[in-house]
Amino acid sequence: MSDDPNPNASSNSAPSPSHTAWERAVLESLALGYLKERRLARHWRNGLRLAWLVFFVVMSWVVLHRGGSSTNTSSPHTAVIEIKGEIDSDGLAGSSAVVTSLRSAFEDEGAQAVVLLINSPGGSPVQAGIINDEILRLKKKHGKPVYAVVEESCASAAYYIAVAADQIYVDKASIVGSIGVLMDGFGFTGLMDKLGIERRLMTAGENKGFLDPFSAQTKTQRAHAQAMLDQIHQQFIAVVRQGRGERLKETPELFSGLFWNGQRAVELGLADGLGSLDYVARDIVKAEDLVDYTQHDNVAERLAKRFGASVGEGMGRVMRVSLPAVR
Repeated sequence: MSDDPNPNASSNSAPSPSHTAWERAVLESLALGYLKERRLARHWRNGLRLAWLVFFVVMSWVVLHRGGSSTNTSSPHTAVIEIKGEIDSDGLAGSSAVVTSLRSAFEDEGAQAVVLLINSPGGSPVQAGIINDEILRLKKKHGKPVYAVVEESCASAAYYIAVAADQIYVDKASIVGSIGVLMDGFGFTGLMDKLGIERRLMTAGENKGFLDPFSAQTKTQRAHAQAMLDQIHQQFIAVVRQGRGERLKETPELFSGLFWNGQRAVELGLADGLGSLDYVARDIVKAEDLVDYTQHDNVAERLAKRFGASVGEGMGRVMRVSLPAVR
Protein backbone atom coordinates (compact mmCIF):
# COMPACT_ATOMS: atom_id res chain seq x y z
CA MET A 1 0.00 0.00 0.00
CA SER A 2 1.44 3.50 -1.07
CA ASP A 3 1.99 6.31 1.49
CA ASP A 4 0.97 8.95 -1.11
CA PRO A 5 -2.56 10.09 -0.25
CA ASN A 6 -3.21 10.98 -3.90
CA PRO A 7 -1.44 8.53 -6.14
CA ASN A 8 -2.94 10.15 -9.33
CA ALA A 9 -1.71 13.71 -8.56
CA SER A 10 1.45 13.53 -10.67
CA SER A 11 -0.38 12.21 -13.67
CA ASN A 12 -3.12 14.87 -13.47
CA SER A 13 -0.71 17.83 -13.20
CA ALA A 14 1.39 16.94 -16.24
CA PRO A 15 -0.08 18.12 -19.63
CA SER A 16 -1.15 15.48 -22.00
CA PRO A 17 0.80 14.97 -25.24
CA SER A 18 -2.15 16.16 -27.34
CA HIS A 19 -2.52 19.34 -25.26
CA THR A 20 1.20 20.16 -25.65
CA ALA A 21 1.05 19.60 -29.43
CA TRP A 22 -1.92 21.96 -29.78
CA GLU A 23 -0.14 24.78 -27.90
CA ARG A 24 2.98 24.30 -30.01
CA ALA A 25 0.92 24.46 -33.21
CA VAL A 26 -0.77 27.73 -32.14
CA LEU A 27 2.57 29.31 -31.22
CA GLU A 28 4.12 28.23 -34.51
CA SER A 29 1.15 29.62 -36.44
CA LEU A 30 1.36 32.98 -34.64
CA ALA A 31 5.11 33.18 -35.19
CA LEU A 32 4.81 32.34 -38.88
CA GLY A 33 2.01 34.91 -39.32
CA TYR A 34 4.11 37.60 -37.63
CA LEU A 35 7.13 36.82 -39.80
CA LYS A 36 4.96 36.89 -42.91
CA GLU A 37 3.55 40.31 -42.01
CA ARG A 38 7.05 41.66 -41.36
CA ARG A 39 8.29 40.38 -44.72
CA LEU A 40 5.28 41.89 -46.50
CA ALA A 41 5.76 45.25 -44.79
CA ARG A 42 9.45 45.21 -45.70
CA HIS A 43 8.64 44.46 -49.34
CA TRP A 44 6.15 47.33 -49.47
CA ARG A 45 8.69 49.74 -47.98
CA ASN A 46 11.37 48.65 -50.41
CA GLY A 47 8.94 48.88 -53.33
CA LEU A 48 7.83 52.38 -52.34
CA ARG A 49 11.42 53.54 -51.95
CA LEU A 50 12.27 52.12 -55.37
CA ALA A 51 9.25 53.84 -56.93
CA TRP A 52 10.24 57.21 -55.48
CA LEU A 53 13.82 56.68 -56.64
CA VAL A 54 12.65 55.96 -60.18
CA PHE A 55 10.36 58.99 -60.03
CA PHE A 56 13.15 61.36 -59.01
CA VAL A 57 15.54 59.90 -61.59
CA VAL A 58 12.93 60.40 -64.31
CA MET A 59 12.18 63.96 -63.19
CA SER A 60 15.89 64.81 -63.10
CA TRP A 61 16.30 63.44 -66.61
CA VAL A 62 13.31 65.49 -67.79
CA VAL A 63 14.72 68.71 -66.34
CA LEU A 64 18.13 68.12 -67.90
CA HIS A 65 16.80 67.12 -71.35
CA ARG A 66 13.71 69.28 -71.77
CA GLY A 67 13.73 71.32 -74.95
CA GLY A 68 12.63 71.63 -78.55
CA SER A 69 13.17 68.84 -80.98
CA SER A 70 15.83 70.64 -83.02
CA THR A 71 18.03 73.67 -82.47
CA ASN A 72 21.08 75.21 -84.12
CA THR A 73 20.43 73.47 -87.45
CA SER A 74 22.87 75.14 -89.84
CA SER A 75 21.34 74.13 -93.18
CA PRO A 76 18.54 76.32 -94.57
CA HIS A 77 15.09 75.17 -93.47
CA THR A 78 11.63 76.29 -92.42
CA ALA A 79 11.07 76.31 -88.67
CA VAL A 80 7.71 74.91 -87.56
CA ILE A 81 5.99 75.48 -84.22
CA GLU A 82 2.69 73.76 -83.52
CA ILE A 83 -0.04 75.52 -81.54
CA LYS A 84 -2.66 72.85 -80.97
CA GLY A 85 -5.48 72.43 -78.48
CA GLU A 86 -6.75 74.85 -75.88
CA ILE A 87 -4.45 77.76 -75.13
CA ASP A 88 -3.87 77.77 -71.38
CA SER A 89 -0.99 78.09 -68.96
CA ASP A 90 -0.74 74.34 -68.27
CA GLY A 91 -0.73 72.98 -71.81
CA LEU A 92 1.78 72.79 -74.66
CA ALA A 93 -0.12 75.64 -76.35
CA GLY A 94 0.55 77.93 -73.38
CA SER A 95 2.96 80.84 -73.45
CA SER A 96 5.78 79.08 -71.58
CA ALA A 97 6.17 76.25 -74.10
CA VAL A 98 5.42 78.33 -77.21
CA VAL A 99 7.76 81.19 -76.28
CA THR A 100 10.59 78.74 -75.62
CA SER A 101 10.01 77.20 -79.05
CA LEU A 102 9.89 80.62 -80.71
CA ARG A 103 13.20 81.71 -79.24
CA SER A 104 14.90 78.51 -80.35
CA ALA A 105 13.56 78.89 -83.89
CA PHE A 106 14.45 82.57 -84.28
CA GLU A 107 17.95 82.09 -82.87
CA ASP A 108 18.77 79.30 -85.32
CA GLU A 109 20.68 80.82 -88.21
CA GLY A 110 19.48 78.08 -90.56
CA ALA A 111 15.80 78.95 -90.05
CA GLN A 112 14.73 81.06 -93.02
CA ALA A 113 11.26 81.72 -91.59
CA VAL A 114 9.03 80.61 -88.73
CA VAL A 115 5.68 78.94 -89.43
CA LEU A 116 3.00 78.68 -86.75
CA LEU A 117 0.98 75.53 -87.47
CA ILE A 118 -2.31 76.30 -85.73
CA ASN A 119 -5.22 74.06 -84.83
CA SER A 120 -6.93 75.52 -81.78
CA PRO A 121 -10.40 76.70 -80.69
CA GLY A 122 -8.94 79.41 -78.45
CA GLY A 123 -8.46 79.85 -74.74
CA SER A 124 -6.80 82.37 -72.45
CA PRO A 125 -6.42 85.96 -73.73
CA VAL A 126 -3.51 86.42 -71.33
CA GLN A 127 -1.54 83.49 -72.78
CA ALA A 128 -2.38 84.58 -76.33
CA GLY A 129 -1.28 88.14 -75.58
CA ILE A 130 2.08 87.00 -74.21
CA ILE A 131 2.73 84.89 -77.31
CA ASN A 132 1.62 87.68 -79.66
CA ASP A 133 3.95 90.18 -77.98
CA GLU A 134 6.89 87.78 -78.11
CA ILE A 135 6.39 87.08 -81.82
CA LEU A 136 6.46 90.81 -82.57
CA ARG A 137 9.58 91.29 -80.44
CA LEU A 138 11.47 88.41 -82.04
CA LYS A 139 10.49 89.47 -85.58
CA LYS A 140 11.92 92.92 -84.93
CA LYS A 141 15.08 91.55 -83.31
CA HIS A 142 15.95 88.85 -85.87
CA GLY A 143 14.28 90.17 -89.02
CA LYS A 144 12.75 86.82 -89.94
CA PRO A 145 9.28 86.48 -91.48
CA VAL A 146 6.53 84.62 -89.64
CA TYR A 147 3.67 82.77 -91.30
CA ALA A 148 0.58 81.19 -89.77
CA VAL A 149 -0.86 78.05 -91.36
CA VAL A 150 -4.30 76.99 -90.15
CA GLU A 151 -5.47 73.40 -90.13
CA GLU A 152 -9.01 72.72 -88.80
CA SER A 153 -9.51 75.86 -86.69
CA CYS A 154 -7.94 79.15 -85.70
CA ALA A 155 -10.54 80.77 -83.48
CA SER A 156 -10.55 83.38 -80.74
CA ALA A 157 -7.28 83.30 -78.75
CA ALA A 158 -5.66 81.24 -81.52
CA TYR A 159 -6.49 83.99 -84.02
CA TYR A 160 -5.17 86.51 -81.46
CA ILE A 161 -1.81 84.75 -81.91
CA ALA A 162 -2.09 84.33 -85.69
CA VAL A 163 -2.44 88.05 -86.41
CA ALA A 164 1.15 88.56 -85.24
CA ALA A 165 2.26 86.67 -88.36
CA ASP A 166 3.14 88.48 -91.58
CA GLN A 167 0.70 86.31 -93.53
CA ILE A 168 -1.99 83.78 -92.66
CA TYR A 169 -2.77 80.76 -94.84
CA VAL A 170 -5.83 78.56 -94.39
CA ASP A 171 -7.64 75.62 -95.92
CA LYS A 172 -10.88 76.54 -97.67
CA ALA A 173 -12.82 74.63 -94.98
CA SER A 174 -10.86 75.87 -91.95
CA ILE A 175 -12.76 77.67 -89.17
CA VAL A 176 -11.41 81.20 -88.66
CA GLY A 177 -12.47 84.16 -86.55
CA SER A 178 -14.63 84.23 -83.42
CA ILE A 179 -13.25 87.59 -82.36
CA GLY A 180 -15.02 87.92 -79.02
CA VAL A 181 -14.75 87.27 -75.30
CA LEU A 182 -16.90 85.20 -72.95
CA MET A 183 -17.20 84.38 -69.28
CA ASP A 184 -19.37 81.35 -68.61
CA GLY A 185 -20.88 79.78 -65.52
CA PHE A 186 -24.12 78.56 -63.94
CA GLY A 187 -26.63 79.94 -61.46
CA PHE A 188 -28.50 77.60 -59.11
CA THR A 189 -30.44 80.06 -56.97
CA GLY A 190 -33.87 79.11 -58.40
CA LEU A 191 -33.24 75.40 -57.91
CA MET A 192 -32.06 76.00 -54.34
CA ASP A 193 -35.26 77.91 -53.56
CA LYS A 194 -37.38 75.02 -54.85
CA LEU A 195 -35.42 72.51 -52.78
CA GLY A 196 -35.45 74.70 -49.69
CA ILE A 197 -31.66 74.98 -49.56
CA GLU A 198 -30.13 78.01 -47.86
CA ARG A 199 -26.77 79.31 -49.09
CA ARG A 200 -24.52 80.45 -46.23
CA LEU A 201 -21.68 82.42 -47.80
CA MET A 202 -19.59 84.78 -45.69
CA THR A 203 -17.32 87.37 -47.35
CA ALA A 204 -15.29 90.43 -46.42
CA GLY A 205 -16.14 92.86 -49.20
CA GLU A 206 -19.65 93.16 -50.56
CA ASN A 207 -18.70 91.99 -54.07
CA LYS A 208 -16.21 89.29 -53.13
CA GLY A 209 -18.57 86.44 -53.97
CA PHE A 210 -20.43 87.89 -56.93
CA LEU A 211 -19.38 85.01 -59.25
CA ASP A 212 -20.56 82.40 -56.76
CA PRO A 213 -23.06 80.18 -58.68
CA PHE A 214 -25.18 79.66 -55.55
CA SER A 215 -25.73 83.38 -54.86
CA ALA A 216 -27.88 85.90 -56.72
CA GLN A 217 -26.10 88.38 -59.00
CA THR A 218 -26.98 92.05 -58.74
CA LYS A 219 -27.31 94.43 -61.70
CA THR A 220 -24.24 96.33 -60.53
CA GLN A 221 -22.15 93.19 -60.43
CA ARG A 222 -23.33 92.10 -63.87
CA ALA A 223 -22.55 95.55 -65.29
CA HIS A 224 -19.04 95.38 -63.81
CA ALA A 225 -18.36 91.98 -65.39
CA GLN A 226 -19.73 93.14 -68.74
CA ALA A 227 -17.54 96.27 -68.69
CA MET A 228 -14.48 94.11 -68.06
CA LEU A 229 -15.37 91.78 -70.96
CA ASP A 230 -15.97 94.75 -73.27
CA GLN A 231 -12.55 96.14 -72.43
CA ILE A 232 -10.82 92.83 -73.17
CA HIS A 233 -12.82 92.63 -76.41
CA GLN A 234 -11.56 96.06 -77.46
CA GLN A 235 -7.99 94.95 -76.71
CA PHE A 236 -8.56 91.94 -78.96
CA ILE A 237 -9.96 94.10 -81.76
CA ALA A 238 -7.00 96.50 -81.51
CA VAL A 239 -4.54 93.60 -81.86
CA VAL A 240 -6.40 92.28 -84.93
CA ARG A 241 -6.46 95.70 -86.58
CA GLN A 242 -2.78 96.22 -85.85
CA GLY A 243 -1.84 92.84 -87.29
CA ARG A 244 -4.07 92.81 -90.35
CA GLY A 245 -4.12 96.53 -91.17
CA GLU A 246 -5.77 97.55 -94.41
CA ARG A 247 -6.30 93.95 -95.46
CA LEU A 248 -9.37 93.76 -93.19
CA LYS A 249 -12.75 94.22 -94.85
CA GLU A 250 -14.58 95.40 -91.77
CA THR A 251 -18.28 94.65 -91.46
CA PRO A 252 -20.64 94.93 -88.46
CA GLU A 253 -20.30 91.17 -87.91
CA LEU A 254 -16.50 90.97 -88.13
CA PHE A 255 -15.89 91.54 -84.40
CA SER A 256 -19.17 90.05 -83.18
CA GLY A 257 -17.80 86.63 -82.29
CA LEU A 258 -18.91 84.97 -85.55
CA PHE A 259 -16.54 82.65 -87.39
CA TRP A 260 -16.21 81.74 -91.06
CA ASN A 261 -14.73 79.07 -93.28
CA GLY A 262 -11.30 79.62 -94.78
CA GLN A 263 -12.53 80.77 -98.16
CA ARG A 264 -14.74 83.48 -96.63
CA ALA A 265 -11.95 84.43 -94.20
CA VAL A 266 -9.71 85.25 -97.15
CA GLU A 267 -12.47 87.42 -98.66
CA LEU A 268 -12.85 89.31 -95.35
CA GLY A 269 -9.12 89.87 -95.02
CA LEU A 270 -8.82 87.64 -91.96
CA ALA A 271 -6.42 85.44 -93.97
CA ASP A 272 -4.18 86.02 -96.97
CA GLY A 273 -4.70 82.90 -99.03
CA LEU A 274 -5.29 79.18 -99.26
CA GLY A 275 -2.29 77.00 -98.55
CA SER A 276 -0.81 74.17 -96.51
CA LEU A 277 2.40 73.91 -94.51
CA ASP A 278 4.25 72.27 -97.40
CA TYR A 279 3.03 74.96 -99.79
CA VAL A 280 4.27 77.78 -97.57
CA ALA A 281 7.66 76.14 -97.00
CA ARG A 282 8.15 75.28 -100.67
CA ASP A 283 6.66 78.28 -102.52
CA ILE A 284 6.69 81.14 -100.00
CA VAL A 285 9.72 80.57 -97.78
CA LYS A 286 11.67 78.71 -100.50
CA ALA A 287 13.09 76.32 -97.88
CA GLU A 288 11.33 73.00 -98.30
CA ASP A 289 13.03 71.21 -95.40
CA LEU A 290 10.91 71.39 -92.24
CA VAL A 291 12.35 71.37 -88.72
CA ASP A 292 9.97 71.06 -85.77
CA TYR A 293 10.81 73.30 -82.80
CA THR A 294 7.65 72.51 -80.87
CA GLN A 295 8.00 71.64 -77.19
CA HIS A 296 6.74 68.06 -76.91
CA ASP A 297 6.20 65.79 -73.92
CA ASN A 298 8.77 63.00 -74.14
CA VAL A 299 8.24 59.50 -72.77
CA ALA A 300 9.87 60.37 -69.45
CA GLU A 301 7.59 63.37 -68.96
CA ARG A 302 4.49 61.31 -69.64
CA LEU A 303 5.61 58.65 -67.14
CA ALA A 304 6.37 61.30 -64.54
CA LYS A 305 2.95 62.88 -64.99
CA ARG A 306 1.19 59.53 -64.67
CA PHE A 307 3.16 58.67 -61.56
CA GLY A 308 2.37 62.05 -60.03
CA ALA A 309 -1.31 61.60 -60.85
CA SER A 310 -1.40 58.19 -59.17
CA VAL A 311 0.33 59.50 -56.06
CA GLY A 312 -2.08 62.41 -55.82
CA GLU A 313 -5.23 60.40 -56.52
CA GLY A 314 -7.91 60.94 -53.96
CA MET A 315 -7.00 64.54 -53.11
CA GLY A 316 -9.88 67.01 -53.23
CA ARG A 317 -10.15 69.61 -55.95
CA VAL A 318 -10.88 73.23 -55.09
CA MET A 319 -13.83 74.62 -57.06
CA ARG A 320 -12.59 77.37 -59.38
CA VAL A 321 -14.53 80.31 -60.81
CA SER A 322 -14.58 80.46 -64.61
CA LEU A 323 -12.30 83.22 -65.89
CA PRO A 324 -12.67 85.19 -69.13
CA ALA A 325 -11.72 83.26 -72.23
CA VAL A 326 -11.21 84.43 -75.79
CA ARG A 327 -13.03 81.59 -77.54
